[in-house]
Amino acid sequence: MRLKELAAHLDLSITTVSRALAGYSDVSEETRRRVREAADAFGYVPNQMGRMLVSGRSNFVGMLLPIHPHELVDPYLADFLAGLAGGLTQRGRDLFLATVPTGQDDLAVLQRVVESRRADAVVLYRLTCEDPRVAFLIERGVPFVAHGRTLAGTDAYSWLDTDGEGAFHDLGRKLVALGHRHFAMLAPTKDFTYAFLRRRGFERALAEAGLPPPDVLTVPLGDAAAMARAAAQLINRDPRPTAVIGLKDQLALAVLDEARREGIAVPQALTVVGFDDTPVAAYADPPLTTFSQNIAEGAAMIAAMVIERLEKGEAGIAGHLVEPRFVPRASHGPAPAGAT
Repeated sequence: MRLKELAAHLDLSITTVSRALAGYSDVSEETRRRVREAADAFGYVPNQMGRMLVSGRSNFVGMLLPIHPHELVDPYLADFLAGLAGGLTQRGRDLFLATVPTGQDDLAVLQRVVESRRADAVVLYRLTCEDPRVAFLIERGVPFVAHGRTLAGTDAYSWLDTDGEGAFHDLGRKLVALGHRHFAMLAPTKDFTYAFLRRRGFERALAEAGLPPPDVLTVPLGDAAAMARAAAQLINRDPRPTAVIGLKDQLALAVLDEARREGIAVPQALTVVGFDDTPVAAYADPPLTTFSQNIAEGAAMIAAMVIERLEKGEAGIAGHLVEPRFVPRASHGPAPAGAT
């Protein structure tokens, strides 16, 4: 069946059917549903090349995907991709992943994606404090939505971020109130903005209590051996910290594993807290206290923001700061008796 025949069957214009299949918001949800159901029933498959030629759009949204061995084991990434792809599909778009092999630069891959016009818009995943990809896309006029922020101004682009700074400020105050005075932190090596802000919020809470900043070690995310070594190094300090904060769950879980190997009771002798509430956190030994930011839900929201940016142009630029939810489980508690 051709598009013309599908339109005639539905008693709709060809333009309306085409825009319904593409997920445009100026077509009612009921009409989009009717068109999708009829297209499925008759086995209609849009001619993607023809649609690109007519509309100038590919209906793909691009995202860079690192294929470094350590990056691929991040459980957060899997949930994020599922939420993003699902949200785009519901709106008539598809997710296009551009791989970034080991040794290649993110910006170089992004330039190829933009210059090839394979994607109508881009999702930037995990921004760094001074992310060159942001400046590049703004300069080239490419619509994009960022997962996170840079430390510079955010008025020129759309972004969604979680208020990790506020969450970790509250966490610092909670742990101080529980009698903790010696803190350590496990952080990613790369200068992700989320890590900078979470650390800043926690350090601000300690400073307000008249306490020194935590002892911080950095480690490549996902490198199990490196994370284990760093965790062991932290919990064997003399004096041992009474609380170790992982800026992500996988870092905190590495601390729990090492504490168990060393025979250190959690939370009686050591408090451990993470961030992300990845599925494994609830089944750790003991279950990990963490923060939930509704990963898949946030990614679906980014999908909606991408469409908003595409359809409204610069008028669709928006920023959203989401408050995470504290998830108290069994890995945190009062400072050990005698700790000062």
